[in-house]
Amino acid sequence: MKLLSIAIPSYNSEGYLAGCIESLLPGGEDVEILVIDDGSRDNTAAIADEYAAKYPTIVKAVHKENGGHGSAVNAGIDHATGLYFKVVDSDDWVKKEAYLKILDVLRELAGGARSLDMLISNFVYEKEGEKRKKVMHYRHILPESRLFGWEDVKRFHKGHYILMHSVIFRTKLLRDCGIRLPEHTFYVDNLYVFEPLMHVKNMYYLDENFYRYYIGREDQSVNETVMISRIDQQIRVNKLMIDFYVDNKLKIMKTKRLHQYMRNYLEIITTVSSVLLIRSETEENLEKKKELWQYMKQKDRMLFSWMRRGIMGSAMNLPGKGGRKISVDGYKICQKIFKFN
Repeated sequence: MKLLSIAIPSYNSEGYLAGCIESLLPGGEDVEILVIDDGSRDNTAAIADEYAAKYPTIVKAVHKENGGHGSAVNAGIDHATGLYFKVVDSDDWVKKEAYLKILDVLRELAGGARSLDMLISNFVYEKEGEKRKKVMHYRHILPESRLFGWEDVKRFHKGHYILMHSVIFRTKLLRDCGIRLPEHTFYVDNLYVFEPLMHVKNMYYLDENFYRYYIGREDQSVNETVMISRIDQQIRVNKLMIDFYVDNKLKIMKTKRLHQYMRNYLEIITTVSSVLLIRSETEENLEKKKELWQYMKQKDRMLFSWMRRGIMGSAMNLPGKGGRKISVDGYKICQKIFKFN
C-alpha cells in the first residue's frame, strides 16, 4: 500500500499537466500519482501514458469517458491504493519543501493509536500578473503540528474556509462516507470539503505553503463571467449542500464547532450563488435566486431564518434595482472585510 494517492483530474491539459506531475514526483515511491484523463481531446492522454511508462511504480494513467471534474475525482478515489488521498488540479502544482514535510507527517501518523482523518495545510493563490501572492493559512484557528478534534478548533471568520486545495483525507474515510460527486457539474469541490466533515474526528494542521493554486486563465471555472454562464451548476451544488445539511442536521449539531463551520460554509456558498444571480441582471436569474431561497425555506425553516437574518442574507435580498445594487456593493465590501477569494 502506498502512503499517499494523488489524483490529477485532467481534461485537455496538455499545456500544463507535465508541470503538475513533475512537482509531485519528488514524493518518490511513497506516492501514487493517478492521472485521470477525463476524455481529453488533446495530447493529455499521451502525456499521462508517457509518464506512466517512465515511472511505472509511481504514475498510473486512468482513461475514462468525459464526466467532468467530480467524475474524475470519483475515479481517483476508486483507483487509489494509498492510505491518504489528495486532489491536485492539472494546472496547479506543489512546493517541494512543504510536500516532503507533509509526507514526513503522514509517515509519522500512519498506524498510530489515533487515525488521522484530515490533514490541512496552506495554499497560495498564484494569480497571473500579481507579484505579491496571497496565502490562505489557518493560524490562530487550528492548533499547529499536533492531532486535534473539532473541540479544539477556534471560530472561522466569514470567508475563511477549508478548501479542496487545503486538505488530504484518509482514503478509507472518503469511501466509508460514500461520497460521490455529481458528473458534468462544476463547483463540486464545495461538496468534497463539506460532506466528509461529519466523519472527521482527528485532524492535523501543518503551517506550510504546500499547494499552489493558479488563477488567471479566461476559461477557468472560477472566472466570474464563466460562473454566471454556469449558474445552474452552482445552484445544483448549493441545493445538494442544503439537502446534505438538512438530512444530517441532528448528527452535525452534536458537535458545536462542526455545526458552526458547516452552517457558515453553506451561508457563503448561498451568498456566492445569490450575488452571481444578481450580477447577471436577467429576470430569469432573479427568479432563480428567489427560488433558491424558497427551496431552503421549504427544506428547513430554521436554517432559512438564521441565514436570512444574517448580514449576508439581508444584503442578498434587498428589494428593487437599487436594492440589488446595494447587495452587490455590500458583497464587495464584505469581500474586503472578510477577505473572500
